[in-house]
Amino acid sequence: MSVQRRQTRAINGILLLDKPTDISSNHALQIVKRLFAARKAGHTGSLDPLASGMLPICFGEATKFSQYLLEADKRYWVVGKLGVKTTTGDAEGEIVAQQPTSVSAEQLLPVLDKFRGEIQQVPSMFSALKHQGRPLYELARQGITIERAARAVTIHELILLEQTADTITLEISCSKGTYIRTLIEDIGDALGCGAHVTSLRRLSAGTYAANEMVTLQELEEVAQQGDFAQLDKFLLPIDSALRTLPLVSVSEAGAFYLLRGQSIIVPQAPTSGFVCLVLNPDRFLGIGEILSDGRVAPRKLIATGAS
Repeated sequence: MSVQRRQTRAINGILLLDKPTDISSNHALQIVKRLFAARKAGHTGSLDPLASGMLPICFGEATKFSQYLLEADKRYWVVGKLGVKTTTGDAEGEIVAQQPTSVSAEQLLPVLDKFRGEIQQVPSMFSALKHQGRPLYELARQGITIERAARAVTIHELILLEQTADTITLEISCSKGTYIRTLIEDIGDALGCGAHVTSLRRLSAGTYAANEMVTLQELEEVAQQGDFAQLDKFLLPIDSALRTLPLVSVSEAGAFYLLRGQSIIVPQAPTSGFVCLVLNPDRFLGIGEILSDGRVAPRKLIATGAS
């Protein structure tokens, strides 16, 4: 007996999912992909099951530009428990050290100062960073520890929102590749008491704001109506992921050559770097790069008809 395949759709766009706690990013992706009946989808930047908040999901042609979201700055809200260290750096791990702790503001504030700007971080063994093709967390669960090199990350903002004797609540704006669990652990070590994450929420990614997010519950309620047109209203255009790139508008003739892989001259274009290409005035074409002679070369274009 043959199994009937569920019909899927070729849709394009970006969904800013407000991922709930207690499920993995991949599980959330699969739920969303099913609700939209999407043929192709991927998320950008995993959130731990413990964490909630912004998880951009790219559909169809948008997956070509997911790297720009992966590399974007992020903003987080986090609660750290002082005086308790765990195997994973968060509340899901086993306690490995514990001590009574009472940290004053006078002790905390100078320590926080040390973690602003460019800092060095050693990725956690419970991160998704890969070693020989395997995520470190898989090795860690087998009791295997791999030497990890420190890497430079930038903490743009580190704001103390609330403090008790043994907890700190922070809002953090940081560069790509920053591990918030590691940051809280390092702050705890600098205080001499240890620490781990008890709550974590991603507030934003790149230029996307918190009020643009949609919950799984909202999606499921709309999906129950059986009207994909209503569901698709939650999708943002592909070029919304490229808001930080200069916009270069090209003519019909220019688009013709770009779509065939040829470089073109565009009056008043930037003199260097990557640009967002649009056909007058609102059809997104993809990403181009300014060559040394001033021409615009196509680098990553969407398929004809996608938007």
